[in-house]
Order: sequence, then C-alpha cells, then structure tokens
Amino acid sequence: MNRVIINAALTGCVHRKSDCPALPVTPAEIAEDARRVTALGAAMLHLHARDKHGEPTSDKKVYREIIRRVRDACGEAVIVVTTSGRKQPDISRRVEVLNLDGSDRPDMGSLTVGSLNFKDQASVNSPRDIEAILGAMAERGILPELEVFDTGMANSVSHYQRKGKLPGRIPYVNLLLGSPGTMPLSARGLLLLTELLPEETAWAVSGIGRFAFPAQRLGLALGGGVRVGLEDSLFMDLEKKIPADNPRLVERVRRLLDAMELRPATPAEVRADLGLRPAGRKTEKAGEE
Repeated sequence: MNRVIINAALTGCVHRKSDCPALPVTPAEIAEDARRVTALGAAMLHLHARDKHGEPTSDKKVYREIIRRVRDACGEAVIVVTTSGRKQPDISRRVEVLNLDGSDRPDMGSLTVGSLNFKDQASVNSPRDIEAILGAMAERGILPELEVFDTGMANSVSHYQRKGKLPGRIPYVNLLLGSPGTMPLSARGLLLLTELLPEETAWAVSGIGRFAFPAQRLGLALGGGVRVGLEDSLFMDLEKKIPADNPRLVERVRRLLDAMELRPATPAEVRADLGLRPAGRKTEKAGEE
C-alpha cells in the first residue's frame, strides 16, 4: 500500500527543557505539539507524562489531563501511553494509566518486550512483568505498541502472538536501532528484525539520537512506517548545531513521503488496520476530575 503510519514520540522520559527548549512537558505543551504534528500527517501519538517539576510520572491524573487535551485538539488520532519501566520499576505504577476509562482511556500502551542496556542505564522487563502488562491491556481493551531493540525481542513478539497474548487484528511494533548494546543501524539488521516478526505486523522504525533520521529513511525504503519526535532525537543535523522541534521532525518525514509518492495513513485507517475501537468522544473541560 502507498500509505505510511507516522507515529510521533513527542517527549520521552529522558530529555529535559535544558536539553531542548522545544521539548513539550506540560499537558498544554504536549497537546499543542500533538495538534501541530497531526495536522502534518501523524496518526499516532506516543505520550509520556511529566509532573510539575518536569520529572517523568506515572500518575494517571496527569495522563487524564493530557489525554483530554489531546483528544480535544486532535480528534481521531491514536493515543499511545507508555508503561515504561526505565524510570518506574514498580509494576503497579507502570499500569496505573491503563485504569483510565471512558473517553479518557488510551487506545494503546507501549511496552518493551525484553530487557536492554541504554548508554548509562538498564531497562528491565521480566517475562512475568511483560505478560502482566499485556494481560492488563487485554482486560481493558487497550492494544499494545510493542518496542523492539534486538532480535530476541522480535522473536518474543512472535512468541506472544502464538500464545494469544496480543489483542487486536495485527501487532504494531516500533523497531528502534542504534542504542549501545542493542541492534545497530544497518539494512541487514533491520531486515532480520522484520523477518523475525509475525508475518502480518505493522512495523515502524526510528533510531536513537543521530541514528533517528537514517533509520527512518531506511524503514521507508523497506516498506515500513516511521516513529519520529524529540523522544528519539533533539537535533536536525548530525553536527548537533540545529535544534529540533516535533513539527519540523515530522515535516522532514513528510518530504520523504512526498518524494517517494507515499502518503500518511489517517487515524481512521490506522484504527481499521490494527483493530482499534473508534476514537473517544471529546471532553467538555480538559483537566477536570
């Protein structure tokens, strides 16, 4: 097909305003960036919450305000919330956001299907925790956004698919390349990862830091989607002289799509492809209890 899923990872849990002034951290800032990137063609929004001090938080009240603001601003866009254990190892806190209900309930939840070492920190996801989070998502009608950093994780996606642990019509997977200790960026490596995934999988590609844009180009060339945003890369150039912002990162991907005679998938198309429910209704007042 000639349509491509653009997944915008707006904030992440690592960078600070001091690293990038354009980083959205408040609910209002996140919703404004979400509005701008969906207008440029992003159909999925990968969201992390921050507390009033700018620190990563799993507090569902903060997520509720973000989701309400984003739904009001972006209509049908697919909302993905993180269940990352990188900053929050407590499994009960990691799944807290999944307990939101009604129109506040997220469409998807991100989950790394294995453990890995980042540059200076381990991210631990035990098989027991992975299955517990997948079970919590299934109970609530939330689909997983699976994050894969190496071959073992790609193989795990197929394992969980065979076990019937992955709800939805087909799996959705982000392939993230270039982090020390995981799969480096190469065409051979990316092809291997895709071969290990279930036959019917919607996959998108990004890289860490300077590998982000080359990984996105490679993913598009091989027929996948893209993940793009300040979570993965803070600069527009390899020399780190041009600070990035989320809309400009998405605009750059759009120029690639136009040159390749491709188009962004719409939120409605993504929902149909993945087996997601229709978008939640808009709320009357963002931030209300």
